[in-house]
Amino acid sequence: MISRTALIANALWLQLGWWACVLGAHQPAWLAAVVVGLLAHLLLCPDPKAERRAMLRVGVSGMLLDGSLGILGLFEFAESPLPLWLALLWLVFASGLRHGLAWAGKKLWLGALAGAVGGPLAYCAGAPLAGVSLPLGMLGTALVLAPLWAIGLPLAVRLADAQ
Repeated sequence: MISRTALIANALWLQLGWWACVLGAHQPAWLAAVVVGLLAHLLLCPDPKAERRAMLRVGVSGMLLDGSLGILGLFEFAESPLPLWLALLWLVFASGLRHGLAWAGKKLWLGALAGAVGGPLAYCAGAPLAGVSLPLGMLGTALVLAPLWAIGLPLAVRLADAQ
């Protein structure tokens, strides 16, 4: 069982990591801080080997998803097919799935609702900050992302827990 303090620390890490990745699109020094944060996360985890596997599974899956969505024209990145800051952001996200975001896999309806709302909000908020163009506009992009994230968040939690 993870302590309440560890869950709060993980939630803070997810927020700080998100900001550092998005800001790192224009100020790469932030990305170095993200790498340090990811390493610290792995060092502090009770089971670093399982955590590395989970982060790799979810991170690579997410990178493939966003790279594919970029190729399909939902996003227009300055760097193709996937910018470094977004690849790191997937690892940051993955680092919370067995901890602060684990609840999203316990009640599927709640995880789906959180994904349908939170996923598009994160993309639409981060895109202008990171210089990502959204050819379908904010609303069109959100409408495409909502069902993907409604399925994706609970699925990502389960993927992180897979042995």
